[in-house]
Order: sequence, then structure tokens, then C-alpha cells
Amino acid sequence: MSSADPAAPRPPRVVVVGGGVSGLAAAHRLRTLLGDAASITVLESARVLGGKLAAVDLGGVRVDVGAEAFLARRPEAAARLTELGLADDIVHPSAASSGIRAGGATHAMPRRTVMGVPADPPAVADLLSPAGRAALEAEDALGPVAWDGDDTVGGLVRARFGDEVAERLVDPLLGGVYSGRADALGVRATVPALADALDRGAPTLRAAAAEALPAAPLEGTAPAPVFGTLRTGLADLPPALAVAARAEVRVARTVTGLARTDGGWRVTASGPSGEEVHDADAVVLALPAPGLRRLLGDVAPGAARAAAGIDLASSAVVALAVPPGTDLGERSGVLLGSGEHRPDGAPWTIKAVTVSSVKWPHLAADDALVLRASVGRFGDTVALNRDDDDLVSAVRADLAALLGLDVEPVETVVARWGGGLPQYGVGHDQTVADLERAVAAVPGLAVAGAALHGVGVPACLATGDAAAERVAAHVASLAARGEPSGG
Repeated sequence: MSSADPAAPRPPRVVVVGGGVSGLAAAHRLRTLLGDAASITVLESARVLGGKLAAVDLGGVRVDVGAEAFLARRPEAAARLTELGLADDIVHPSAASSGIRAGGATHAMPRRTVMGVPADPPAVADLLSPAGRAALEAEDALGPVAWDGDDTVGGLVRARFGDEVAERLVDPLLGGVYSGRADALGVRATVPALADALDRGAPTLRAAAAEALPAAPLEGTAPAPVFGTLRTGLADLPPALAVAARAEVRVARTVTGLARTDGGWRVTASGPSGEEVHDADAVVLALPAPGLRRLLGDVAPGAARAAAGIDLASSAVVALAVPPGTDLGERSGVLLGSGEHRPDGAPWTIKAVTVSSVKWPHLAADDALVLRASVGRFGDTVALNRDDDDLVSAVRADLAALLGLDVEPVETVVARWGGGLPQYGVGHDQTVADLERAVAAVPGLAVAGAALHGVGVPACLATGDAAAERVAAHVASLAARGEPSGG
């Protein structure tokens, strides 16, 4: 049967809505599963691909101004980079240690904690007042943990260890990952290893943290790196996925409608030339929660209601290039608790700073040295409402107080991420289960993205792969029933 035979089945057509790393991972995996003949279209509302992975040239150095690294202990990112032929470009941080600002002073990041929850009181003693140390050491007298399957991280830590551990240790670490607050983020969704230990009956929170710690390296071996990135910037991952996917990529397209048809799906988008329509056998929605809620309202209302329950936090990255030879100190970065204040009594604008040229040896270039300051926590819009010039000035004042860095930058850039990070509250896992169950009841539809099972790059890649596998199975079922692909 020739390819021109009108009776021949048409190759499958899939539309992926969202050109961030999750959507592009889905498109790439669809290509490997469906083969060369499949038509794969990626629709992205922004004018560039990549979502929260982006980079700029700053003082002659290419710097990520979105996500800068992936968690190396999860296999998905390194495996995908290897699949894309980029394994030789993976690099890891230097041996420089990070710090934490607690109790008005900067301390070395303590060891033997799980997202700041201490397994060993002496390891965190320097960060606490005498009263805080006493509250931590008195946990055994409280009896077994009252664990009903989930709680806010802050609520659980405050109940067992007192306020200081929550505010000086846990809140800065969770804020660095989620731009959220410990008192609003759920244990099960954000610290699952801790929740698993409590599920197994750990008698105290300290015991649960000890059980949740990663295994120590074998004697005589170096510990495995915690993070990795690409030598040229993690922002190179999305275009590499797009090239490998060989998809039709259409940027500046805002999807305005999603409807089922007799032959599959119809996706309506608004673009530079007006409205355009894409018919497909299947659709992957790789969008933040508000986008899911909007597009799923008619086709999967239960999923739309679940997506409406996921809050978002906004943030900004202020990146600075400073002259070569500037003394940046020895730390790779510092996290700050939300209740900390500068020596002059003013609140800090930043919640974290990464001293990129210390953390990443490949960024210690001759042209300039670079730093990244993070701004913004869930529910706090004061700092983010400043214009770029004011925000840069406030960040520079913070860096002078925190690092003693009082030098005129060679160049600065502000990258704003409105609604960039979903907030994993208590019950998030159930919310996502409800969302995915409702989507699974609709043939030819799948979802992916950071709103689901983790905000890091490996987790996003995993959701993209899972969505692609669901769609490929649907396409295979159509072929097995002898139905034409598409309409």
C-alpha cells in the first residue's frame, strides 16, 4: 500500500500546549514513541521556548536567570541529557559550602538536616539561641509524633522543636525551593522522605529526619554531587529537546479553546496572524495550574476544579556581573530566613543569593564574576512591585550588608517570574491525584508540568514522559481498533 493510497491511515497528530521543559520533554518523548511520521505541534504563548529555563549574556558570561541546576540524585535529567548527546557538557558545583542567615548572623549550612529539619541537635546548635536549643533537645519528652498523614512543615516543626528551628532552618530552605513559607507548605508534598519515615512509625520528628537522610557514601569514596547543570547553561536543555523532537514549534500562540471532536481534538489558538485551529488525535497540556483550570473547564471539569486549588508564588532573579578580581568570599551562596533583618534593622529584600562564580567553576571567567539574588515569597508582593532600578538598588544594599560587596556592577539584569512556582500545600498529593484521575477519564488527553509532582527539572521531565506515554498508548489503541488517526 503506497503512502499516496487514500485508504492508508494518516500518521498520528499530537498538539502539545506549553513550550517549557515539561512540554518539550513530552514532545521529544512522543517523537521517540510515535516515530518519524507523527505530526507533533508545540504551541507556546511566549515568544521564546523554555519557560522558567532562561539565560542571558551578562558581562560576557552566559548566566541562567531561571532554574540554574537540576537535582543530580534523581536520574531523569542526567539520563535525558545523555540521550540528547549532552553528557559531556554536564558540570557540578565546586566544593565551596553555602551559608544560612539565622539569628542575625551568617552560619555554615548545617549538616544532617532534611530540608532544614535536624536529625542531630548538636549539628544545628550554633544557629539557635539557648532557648531554641533547649526546645529542640526536649522533643523526646513530648512523646510520639501526632501524625495524621500530613501537616504543614512549619506547623509540625513548631510543635516538636519550637519556633526557632522553623524560622531559622526550615523556612529558608523551603523558601529557596518553592518561594513559599514553611507554615503553608505540606510535609508530604515537599519533604516526602520525612513523611515516609513518619508513616513507618518514626517515634519523633528527629528520628524521622535521621531515617530520611540519604545514605552516607562508602568509606573512601567521595559523596555524589547533589546538583548538576550544563556548562553552557541549563537554558540550553529546552532548545535541545525541541530540536530532537522535530516538532512544528509555534511561539506567540495563546491557546484559547480546547474541544473534543468526532475525530479527536480541536485546539484553537490566537497568534500574530489571528486565530488558528489545530486538529489532533491527542493533546498534552503542559501548563501552570491557572492554564489547566481554564482549558480543562469544559472537557474535564473535575480536573479544572482540582487545578484551581493550586496556588502560585511569584519571584524575581536579579543577576549582577562585577569586575574580575572582586572578592566574593568563599561561600557558594546564602539563604535567609523570612524573619531576619539587616544590621541596620531593615528587612532583607532578598531571600537568597547564589555566588555563581564561586559555586560553578566554569563561570569563574576572565570577563566578569557573577551573582544571582532571589526575591519574592508567596503572599509578599512589596519587593516585587518595585521597578527594576529600585529592585537592583535594594539588592545591592543587601549584598553590601550580607557579603560586604560594595562595588559598582559591570551589568545587571532583572528576570521576573510571575506565578512561577506552584505552592504544594497540605493535601497537594490528593489534589493532583484528583486532577490526574479526571484527566485519565478523557481519551487522548494528558497533563504535565511543575504543578504536579515536583518543581525541579527532573520531576518536570518525568511528567512530560508520563504524558507522552499516555498519549502514545491512546494512539496505539486507535490503530488497534482500526480507527483513522485524527479526524
